[in-house]
Amino acid sequence: QVQLVESGGGVVQIGGSLRLSCAASGRTFSNYAMGWFRQAPGKEREFVAAITWRTLSTYYADSVKGRFTISRDNAKMTVYLQMSSLTPDDTAVYHCAADSFGLGSSRPDEYEYWGQGTQVTVSS
Repeated sequence: QVQLVESGGGVVQIGGSLRLSCAASGRTFSNYAMGWFRQAPGKEREFVAAITWRTLSTYYADSVKGRFTISRDNAKMTVYLQMSSLTPDDTAVYHCAADSFGLGSSRPDEYEYWGQGTQVTVSS
């Protein structure tokens, strides 16, 4: 069982940076792959990034590759999403999610646990 709480969202100017955090509580956080997804009003939820627990392999959507970095600190039971070169297209509610299988996935139906989300707004 895992509970996830995102934080760090806010309003940032075009070209700016923001770091999101996802704090987890639970018995086996270190064995979970972690993912970030986002959803803007009127749009479908989309994959952003994922990180595995064993090899720390990372995966990114083409839209964010080179601008976003996902990382995790198992001792702190926290996963991060460092975002840079932000554009208005990055405006969305960002959710973190946990996958007990641990290998990571871009499909939201592979994740068992979800946070409540944090709003990111990139202003012009």
